[in-house]
Amino acid sequence: MKSAQRYCPAGVYEVVESANETIFQINSQNCIHCKTCDIKDPAQNITWVTPEGAGGPNYPNM
Repeated sequence: MKSAQRYCPAGVYEVVESANETIFQINSQNCIHCKTCDIKDPAQNITWVTPEGAGGPNYPNM
């Protein structure tokens, strides 16, 4: 999933290395709902869904 930190324009996916440990961290609060992760993920591990409520953009045709 290191590639996720390269294609996400908002920095949602981050690999943090500390004390000889590598942690894959998801910063969901940074998400701009662009759907890039669903399109660009080569392994198709990410299933993007439209946000619930009024907090995100309106995609009426999805």
